[in-house]
Order: sequence, then C-alpha cells, then structure tokens
Amino acid sequence: MQIQIGHCITMLPFERVSGDTPPSSHSLFDAFVDWRNSLIASSRFQRWAARFPFTRWIVRKQAASLFDVMAGFVYSQILLACVRVNIFELLADGALSKADLQKQIALPESGLSRLLDAAVAIRLLTKRKNGHYALGMLGAPLVGNRALLDMIIHHGDFYRDLQDPLALLRGDVTGKAAMAEYWPYINGEKDPSPESLSAQRVADYSRLMAHTQPLVTAEVIDSYSFAKHKHLLDIGGGQGAFVSQLVELYPQLQCTIFDLPGVAELANTHINKLGLSNKINALGGNFFQGELPKGADIATLIRVIFDHDDSRVSILLRNVFNALEPGASLILAEPMAGTPGQEAMGDAYFGFYLLAMGRGRPRTQAEISAMLQAAGFESISLLPSAIPLNAQILHCKKPVFSVS
Repeated sequence: MQIQIGHCITMLPFERVSGDTPPSSHSLFDAFVDWRNSLIASSRFQRWAARFPFTRWIVRKQAASLFDVMAGFVYSQILLACVRVNIFELLADGALSKADLQKQIALPESGLSRLLDAAVAIRLLTKRKNGHYALGMLGAPLVGNRALLDMIIHHGDFYRDLQDPLALLRGDVTGKAAMAEYWPYINGEKDPSPESLSAQRVADYSRLMAHTQPLVTAEVIDSYSFAKHKHLLDIGGGQGAFVSQLVELYPQLQCTIFDLPGVAELANTHINKLGLSNKINALGGNFFQGELPKGADIATLIRVIFDHDDSRVSILLRNVFNALEPGASLILAEPMAGTPGQEAMGDAYFGFYLLAMGRGRPRTQAEISAMLQAAGFESISLLPSAIPLNAQILHCKKPVFSVS
C-alpha cells in the first residue's frame, strides 16, 4: 500500500493554526485553502510533487503521517501485546537474545519474532548488532509505570466500543457499552443509582483511578504549594491516592475525601492500611445532590468534571463554592481540550473516550474558566504544568465577601 500526498504548499507561513486569525481576510484565506486542497487532491499533482526534488520530502513526511493515523490501531495492539507478555520488565535490566526471551514468553518462535520486529519498528524496542533486543525510546518509560500499563490494558474496553464509530456517534450502540459498564456511575439517575453502587461494583474503576492518579498528582504538587492550607476537601478523590501523598509533604493538612459511598468505603480501608486515618477521612455521598462537607480552606477537583455534562458540572461547581470558606481556593486539574501542542489529546482522544463512557466532554481552559466564574469563583489563573498532556491546572478563589 502506498500513500502519497502532494503537500508542497501547505507549509507556507500563513497556514492557519486552530484558533489563529489569518493575516488576510477570512474570505481570501478560505479561498486560498480551498484552491490548495483541490490541488493536493489531484492525483496528477500528487505524482508530480512526489517526484519533484524540492517537494518530495514533504510528500514523504505527510504520507508517513497519514499512514500512522490509519495504522494507529495496529500500533496500539502491538503495544498491548508487549504489555501482556511483560516484555518491558523482562528487558529492564538489559538486552536479551530472542532465545532468552523465548524461554519467558509463551509465544511460538514465529509469533515472538513478528512481535519483536514490530516493536522495534515503532520504537518500543531496539535491536542490537548482535541480534539482542533492548528497550527503545518509547518502551523505556513503561518499565514499572503501573499507570500507563493499566491504561493500555484498559483500552481493550474502549476499542470494543469503537468497533463502529458511526454507531457510537449516533448513540445507537447495541447492548451494553463496555465503557459505560466499566464506569457504572455514569448511569446517572438510572438504576442502580450511583449512591447504591457497592464497594465491589466500583472496585475496578477505583483501582484504575488510583493507579493512574500519579500522572496528574505530580503536576498539581509541583505547581502549587499547600503550605498555607489547613483543611483540604478532595471531591471525587477516589481511594485517596492524591491526598495520601499530599499529607506526607504537608503534615499540617487535614483532608476529607468526598466520593460515592462505595468508593469512600474502599478509601477508608486503604487509608487505614497506610496508617493515615488521623489525617484523612473519606465520606460518601452524591456531589450533585445535597451539600458537600463544609469548613475546608481549599478544595480539589482532580480529573472529575470532564466525566460530566455541562448542567451537572454547573451544579457541582456551585456546590463546591457553597461548601468552601470565604477566601478559600479551588484547584481544578484535568486534561483540557485545545491544549497547545496537544490538540489531538483533547478533541480526538478524550472526545471519543468520553463519548464511549456515555457522558461528559473535553473542555478548553476558557470554557472551564467561564463555568468557574458563573459559579462565583474569581481570580482564575492557569498554573504551570510540566506535562500539559497529563493535565492543565486552574486555580481560583471564593471571594471573601460573596453571596452564596
């Protein structure tokens, strides 16, 4: 299969970037883009551009990019296969021969060879001159990375729901969607209600959240000092992965987790095992209904609101506002749409992931800021984030003098 894209003029300096205003009028710019695209669509132009020395490298680059989009599912399945046979851990201490790997991986020789060659091709592994295999640039970060490994395995459910993307977009997926089943609280007011979900029913997704929480936790801890705060309310805090790390760094903090009753039960069990019950307490309830625990001088929403639709988020933010002391802070952290350099993460990946879940959507920083302001918060600012792909972080405050 060969993919060719005549793309010799798409890199002109006035190529529009999402959200940018073209230097000329919109009508002239759009007319140019239409002309350019019609030219690129011409098979005759594609053949010429692929052979012309000054455009050939652009065509090859764009052809490779388009092929990667088309083949992305295959690459992800190669990654999943590597995770399932534990190949990154096997190579953590250094390169091994195929014969050594064969002793530890339950695959036929031909299947292992094909997997190893594929993993090398997508830079998960490298192959030495002596024929031994070692970790590649993309495989090395996976060693011991429980968060990413769990997410890779979890994507099996996601891919099941993506078998027919148009059916997913129409909302007519037959039977129970795998993702909606995995995240049972998304059922909303349907039976069983979120509050009635047992600890056993919420255990799988709570475990995944606890394992993947460090991806966002590190960003928040590095971006904001909790030294001046005394009482933190972590809404939707799961089993306490975030606050248990926080109280080790800030001994003055008392933390309250508020989550579904089944999740709170798991959280208190986990907290007791850590010996932190004198610092952390988990309470159960529904943060869309009734009041949240009061008295905190800071609240956190870590990867919470993008799971829910706008009306629910508006209710939640207002409930958080009412629960906080005057002058208290709110930290909201999650992957956001429109993140510079990570646009595909927002509208493409999370756009479809949240659709498969059954509710929620990725939002831009501006959209979330507007919702915070509508709830009554002020002084909304974006905190620095080392890896915005993991999360962008907003800080805001409840006014000292406000009307609830």
